[in-house]
Amino acid sequence: MTSGADEKGWRRRMRRIKYAFEYSALRGLTGVLHILPIDFGSWLMGTIWRLIAPHLRRHERALRQLAAAYPEKSRAEIEAIARAMWMQLGRTFAEALISERIVRAGRIDDRAGLQLDPLKTSGRGCVFVSLHTGNWELVIYPTLVRGIKAAGVYQRMKNPKVDDYVMLARRDRYSRGLFPKGNDVARKLMRIVRDGGAVALLADLRDRRGIMIPFFGRPAPTTPFPALLARSNDAELIAARCVRTGGVHFYIEAEVIDVPRTADRDADIDEATRRIHVLFEQWIREHPEQWMWAHRRWG
Repeated sequence: MTSGADEKGWRRRMRRIKYAFEYSALRGLTGVLHILPIDFGSWLMGTIWRLIAPHLRRHERALRQLAAAYPEKSRAEIEAIARAMWMQLGRTFAEALISERIVRAGRIDDRAGLQLDPLKTSGRGCVFVSLHTGNWELVIYPTLVRGIKAAGVYQRMKNPKVDDYVMLARRDRYSRGLFPKGNDVARKLMRIVRDGGAVALLADLRDRRGIMIPFFGRPAPTTPFPALLARSNDAELIAARCVRTGGVHFYIEAEVIDVPRTADRDADIDEATRRIHVLFEQWIREHPEQWMWAHRRWG
């Protein structure tokens, strides 16, 4: 009895030490990245990831998924895309910690005006949907410069100190609220869109409870939630992406997704979800090295 209690106490202490170390390391890294030139800090972190990640298990998953998506490519071509992906992900990790510096330095070419400018006067709710490509942490930027207030959703981290720090760093970009994934978040987002507000979501990852949508020629379990939000509230559905054009320079563009509104609501949601992912696949094929292939997308 005492032994079990002692072991639990030891584990809690070790967990607290681990969390404190992770938090300190993150704060230290953030401090260093704020001192280094933007381009060098991004390149350095990308290079570290590119050297280390190919030796990890997720690299093999990325290779398998790339090979299935591009059967015409050789093993060498697939390997090159995967290694470039790790460089991209390492850069994105570093840039997420200094995103305000990137914005102030004018590194973003905003090409989303045609799709976003009408929203300011329409009074309709809007659902923005994006994917893990380029630097997805920056894709909300065009809404900020236009005064479009949006809510967002994030995945809570195990380390509460790190979670609080990262959430606070993102919070100012989502003036209608930044909510952790949970049982009640759907109702909150539904209310925001119903009241004419905006919601921004990443929707390209696997959702075990989702619907099966063709993606790179294979069925993929996919969240229908963005389409459901738009269809249920007569809201606009707009897909956006951030594309890295070299170093720490990007452009952001958007495209309106036409949401069917027939007598069959479920079929409309399925079709709108399919249309989102047709566009996502088109975008990924243009810059395959910029998408997150290491995620278990197909099951």
